[in-house]
Amino acid sequence: MKRTGVVVVTYNSAGVIERCLDSCATLDDIVVVDNASADKTVDLVRKHPSVKLIANTENRGFAAAANQGVTALDTELVLLLNPDIEIQTSLGALVAACSEGDGAIATGRLVDLAGQPQTGFNLRRFPSAVTLAFEVLGLNRLMPWNPANRHYRCLDVDLSKPAEVEQPPGAFLMFRRQVWQQLGGFDTQFHPIWFEDVDFLKRAHQEGLKIQYRPEVTAFHRGGHSIAGLDWGCREVCWYVSLLKYASKHFRPYAFRGVSAAVVLGSMIRAVTGLLQRRSWEPLRVYVKVARLGCRSLVYGRIDGIECFNSYSKAAG
Repeated sequence: MKRTGVVVVTYNSAGVIERCLDSCATLDDIVVVDNASADKTVDLVRKHPSVKLIANTENRGFAAAANQGVTALDTELVLLLNPDIEIQTSLGALVAACSEGDGAIATGRLVDLAGQPQTGFNLRRFPSAVTLAFEVLGLNRLMPWNPANRHYRCLDVDLSKPAEVEQPPGAFLMFRRQVWQQLGGFDTQFHPIWFEDVDFLKRAHQEGLKIQYRPEVTAFHRGGHSIAGLDWGCREVCWYVSLLKYASKHFRPYAFRGVSAAVVLGSMIRAVTGLLQRRSWEPLRVYVKVARLGCRSLVYGRIDGIECFNSYSKAAG
């Protein structure tokens, strides 16, 4: 079995995929899983004969595609990489972090075009019910300095120093294949995207697995690529669906219902502001759907509610 392989999940990624693959050229094995791109992504990947391509005929979602990629690799370690990432340094410190002692999962430092760390995205702590309520109510955007947001987005962490962490992004994540097998892979109920990586890391944390941050490993991250091709309304509904799925799976019933209530109130606020800003009925249509989702979550709770979520996800797609 080879040492380190890469899985890249693409969806209309023609503008970024070649630079990503070029930055991975020295690694043992590379698999690209394409989720039915409508642009030239597949054609560009085929120009790299050493890259194994899995071209799905439908968008199976990020979690399912990532699982496909890991299954296709024959390596001890897996680097899950977004197509808008370009590796800038050796991955040696991540390999060591995942291989030595109780190391299981590791990430490096993501930087922007100016070479500055992507504070607030690179590392986060696991979301609490308060955190998610503040998110859906827009309080974290209006008051980014509030204690809940500072804690959640690790604004109190020095990104120049290595540390044991909770929630690095799935955009740049190395893990042992054994860990992926132990956890049963990424949960495909998070479809098409959002919260599948948070859920994966939460389950790893619950198993006592060590998650490390190694800032000496850096990569450029363009950001926003994974959602750029999604219709705005679909994007909004799918984000709320995945958020509530995560809350249903990991929070106690009273906390889950608290998040659901915040979704209802927050969607009403966003519907009004969206009408004023966009001068269109589209925000009303989208956020009424979200509000109904939140109301059903309040009524049905964590188990029956999941059945309701799936119909919303399909309707949004």
